[in-house]
Amino acid sequence: MAKTLFEISFSFTIFSIFISQCLILAIYGKQDVFGQRLSPTKHGLKKEKLTHFKVYWHDVLGGPKPTAVIVVNPPNSTLNGGFGSVTMTDNALTMRPELNSKLVGRSQGFYALASQTEVGLLMAMNFAIMEGKYNGSTISILGRNTVFSKVREMPIIGGSGLFRFARGYVQARTHSLDINSGDACVEYNVYVMHY
Repeated sequence: MAKTLFEISFSFTIFSIFISQCLILAIYGKQDVFGQRLSPTKHGLKKEKLTHFKVYWHDVLGGPKPTAVIVVNPPNSTLNGGFGSVTMTDNALTMRPELNSKLVGRSQGFYALASQTEVGLLMAMNFAIMEGKYNGSTISILGRNTVFSKVREMPIIGGSGLFRFARGYVQARTHSLDINSGDACVEYNVYVMHY
C-alpha cells in the first residue's frame, strides 16, 4: 500500500525529533547530572571505626595571653546576664588538666550566650589535633552547652583529614572554674566514628 505524502512527512518528522533527542542526550546528558553515587571503597573508605579521646580544654579569659576574647558585648549585657555575647577561642587541648601538660591540639571557634534563663552556650568549634597519626586532622563540634550542668553532650558534625565523614558526640565536664577571672578547664571525652 502506498503511503501518502502526509504520512511520509509525519514519519520523517517523528524520526528527526527522535534522532535529535538522542543526540542531545548523548552530547549534554552527562553534564546535567547534579549528583551521582560513588563507591566508598574506591575513595579509600574502608571500615568505620570508633575512637575515644580524652582532652582538657583550657579557656583563658585573663592575663597577658588570653585564649578566649569577647568579640560581641551586646547592649545591656549586665542587665540580661550577658545574653548575646560572643567569645572567640583558640584554646589549648592538653592530655592532663594542668595547662603546662602535653599539648595535643587546639580548640578554635566561638561560643555565644544563647539562653536568657541560664548559662546556656551555643558552641561551634574545631578540635585541631596536633598529635600522633591524627596530626593535621580536625573534629567539628556544634551544640548546646549548659555550663552549670554536671555533664554536657554536644554532637560531632564532621571533620577533616583522618576524620572525614566523622560523626559522634562529646561529653564536657567542668574540671575547674575560677569565678573571679572566668578561666576554666573542661574535660572533654570525644567519641568519634570515622573511616
